[in-house]
Amino acid sequence: MWYNPLMIWLLRSSFHKMVSGSILLLILTGRKSKRAITVPVNYIRDGRILWVASDRKRTWWRNLTGGAALTVLLARKTKPARAEVILHEKEVVHALQEYFRLAPRMAKYFKVKVDREGNPDLSDLGAAARKQVMVKITLS
Repeated sequence: MWYNPLMIWLLRSSFHKMVSGSILLLILTGRKSKRAITVPVNYIRDGRILWVASDRKRTWWRNLTGGAALTVLLARKTKPARAEVILHEKEVVHALQEYFRLAPRMAKYFKVKVDREGNPDLSDLGAAARKQVMVKITLS
């Protein structure tokens, strides 16, 4: 994406506070190339767990399958972490439910309706799960 270099610069700079509450950097190793890859992503935090959603069409998350180790740059602090990629539709539905429980405002970006009690519409969740993967990152 054209703005990734800008976000990488911003998150590494002293101006990171403008975006570091919702965007972080993942530093991972390419499965085939073995080179370091830096990816800015939106996240939702729940203690030591960071939730990241990605469109299935993107490719960066494939480097994290199998419980890969990675480094997270969060608020200009480097932290070791482990990632779990959630691919199966039913598991993605459950992960999205957790994601929206933590950040109900995000449901609209996935075209998921939420009722007055904060419960996401199950058919909308199913449609979103077919388009998304979830990455559960556990900070060490």
